[in-house]
Amino acid sequence: MFKPRFPRPLVLFRKHQLRYHPWPILRVAFATAGNNHGTNGRVDASSRLVNAVASTAGKLAVSTDMPIATCVQAGKRNKIQNFSQPREESCRMHSTLPLGKTPALQHDLSPQNLQHARAEFVAIVGDDGVDDTKGNLLAHSSTEWSPAPDGACPALIVCPRSTEEVSQLVKICHRRRLPMTGFCGGTSLDGALAATHGGICIDFKRMNRVQVLHKSDMDVVVQPAVGWEHLNDFLAKENLFFPPDPGPGAQIGGMVATGCSGTNAYRYGTMKDWVVSMTVVLADGTIIKTRNRPRKSSAGYDLTRLFVGSGGTLGLVTEAVLKVTAKPENVQVAVVAFPSTQKAVDTAVGVVGKGLQVAAMELLDALTMKAVNESGYSTREWKETPTLFFKFSGTPRTVQEQIDHVKTLARENSSLSFESSKDPEQISALWSARKTALWSLLAMKRNPDDTFTGTDVAVPISRLGDIIEETRAKIEVSGLLGSTLGHVGDGNFHASILHSASEHRAASQIIDQIRTRGIEMEGTVTGEHGIGLTLRDTLVMELGEGAVDAMRAIKMALDPLCLLNCGKIVRMEPVGQNGKE
Repeated sequence: MFKPRFPRPLVLFRKHQLRYHPWPILRVAFATAGNNHGTNGRVDASSRLVNAVASTAGKLAVSTDMPIATCVQAGKRNKIQNFSQPREESCRMHSTLPLGKTPALQHDLSPQNLQHARAEFVAIVGDDGVDDTKGNLLAHSSTEWSPAPDGACPALIVCPRSTEEVSQLVKICHRRRLPMTGFCGGTSLDGALAATHGGICIDFKRMNRVQVLHKSDMDVVVQPAVGWEHLNDFLAKENLFFPPDPGPGAQIGGMVATGCSGTNAYRYGTMKDWVVSMTVVLADGTIIKTRNRPRKSSAGYDLTRLFVGSGGTLGLVTEAVLKVTAKPENVQVAVVAFPSTQKAVDTAVGVVGKGLQVAAMELLDALTMKAVNESGYSTREWKETPTLFFKFSGTPRTVQEQIDHVKTLARENSSLSFESSKDPEQISALWSARKTALWSLLAMKRNPDDTFTGTDVAVPISRLGDIIEETRAKIEVSGLLGSTLGHVGDGNFHASILHSASEHRAASQIIDQIRTRGIEMEGTVTGEHGIGLTLRDTLVMELGEGAVDAMRAIKMALDPLCLLNCGKIVRMEPVGQNGKE
């Protein structure tokens, strides 16, 4: 009996010869008695085909009495007729997936399918766990700061209470080909939660518990609808702290999805640095755990990092193990006003250059400070000039040394004032101006129908002053109402423009120019908000088609029906197809 040398697979037999190819399209163990073959290409009865022949394209199986010609012809239908050709001949053989070769979507949003799905959902989460109120549907897809295109919204909202219920709901959606979007705090930007394909919104509001705190291990297990502010209130009782601090109202599930950061990122890093592991429900309802709880692990692929920042396109996070740290001691805050944005940026660059590990360093421009004064969110009046907000923590000696260094740098850059405090109430009052800056700006609308457009560009710190000055100049020349603010310690800044419908094109052009300029400076179009819907094409500009095609291949590997937040981060349909993309 002849035995091929597996695992090197046999891929074609031609008369009395066996040929091999390094790519395992087919796997055959072939036995022959005296190499006897019948006519018409049939294998003689004395020969046995002991292993089925399978192709990855069509799962072709060949029985012992199937003509060889039939086998080859079937192989041709599955694009594998010439086994000597390289694997690039078929899109299934590629490492990446170009948009033009992406399979057409096969979603079923028919009223009958949705009606039957609703009945199944109610059986799992109860009547009070399913919602189709029009106002709620729209609010789960579109916000003032992140409007959904054409008023797109889901057909139903379902509210699970556990990982197991999420899995059951997802299995129904998978079987019925219903697209899904996850929803937590709803504070994301750039269309990240827009239900552009309708379908089902899975709202995690009933999964809002802090499950367990492992104080000795310095980690905490939480459900996705736990807000970071609530979590820190809980941890403060144990003198612990969770550093990522995005906008007010953000919740852990959304923070994982966007890979967010916040004002503490300069000192503590971003969300990805604080997630130990996660429980994730995949697109077919499979439940996986990305890893166990040790602080370090080299066990297989880093699935945790894969899901952080994936925008809910690869799986739904139902539980997260988060690192915590000791609550900062001797916290002080300083607010420093400058005559120009460039002077403020130069001071920030100096702080970074000296390696001063301040807890936070934030910049608000003159217009933003004016907005804070007029909004009423802050309890005090501010100088309406470019302003740096610093936060310090550590031993008393360390904090004082940092303050002295910052004072010196500020004086060298012609600072107008330097105000600091260690009183908790004053710290809250001083820092509130930074945390409410976006809402303060939105309150400055000239007309109630004005909308918000903004950037999340991050550049190498040495180029931060250049891009902020260019941005300010563009906004001033346009005559539009806009501002800049940002996390200057890590080169991340936000340009925000309020505009009417008639000004939309001009505002969008400025924003596009800023993003392009950021890429030209070897930066990124998003430092913390995520790609979402708005930045998909800019991602191609930043990373190139190859990298984006690789991301699309990952998406299709984990979600081949494209049900999870379809069309976010990477396009899954050509522009204009079905009027959605």
